[in-house]
Amino acid sequence: MKKAARYVKLVEWSDEDNCFVGSCPNLFYGGCHGSDEKLVFAELCRIVEEILELYEAENKPLPPITSGYDWANTITDTTATS
Repeated sequence: MKKAARYVKLVEWSDEDNCFVGSCPNLFYGGCHGSDEKLVFAELCRIVEEILELYEAENKPLPPITSGYDWANTITDTTATS
């Protein structure tokens, strides 16, 4: 398994920007954008891999992984109290 698979990748629609925005919690937010959701996700995956390669090339510790975290219920709990 690639290290990038251990990081959650999010693609969501932004009404403000009128496009899809891709981000990866703990690595970056709003890293790529576009009108095609699938293309934004593909670009997001490429960026995550590149960032992790940079961390390793610079001998920096990787940020905490975000996979395995219950994102759906966290989002649901947050919106339920709003």
